[in-house]
Amino acid sequence: MQNTNTQNQNQTKIQNPSTQVPKSPQMNERDFVNDILSTEKYMTNSYSTALNEASHQHLYDDLLTIFTETQNMQHDLFNLMFQKGWYKLEAEDTQKIQQSFQQHQGYMNQFPYQGTIQ
Repeated sequence: MQNTNTQNQNQTKIQNPSTQVPKSPQMNERDFVNDILSTEKYMTNSYSTALNEASHQHLYDDLLTIFTETQNMQHDLFNLMFQKGWYKLEAEDTQKIQQSFQQHQGYMNQFPYQGTIQ
């Protein structure tokens, strides 16, 4: 467990300065935006499942339009939270990224039809 804590301390946090919100039992702007973002993530996930299971082309097209709008809203909300410093990212070690890339590159060699996948 200590190794994980040390590892996390070495990672660089990527975030903007946090926009202050009132601390009270009532929901504040950050709480509302976070709640909407969570809802949009859930909806995007649900629309994705519906798209995979749509058996009628017009239904699929309508769902795809709604999915795209929902996905775009989710992205806009993420950007808003990130700009206000309410959403943090952690930079990953370059060596770990390279190792992961090489590992997944090796998976591609296992595909039976390597020449037809683009």
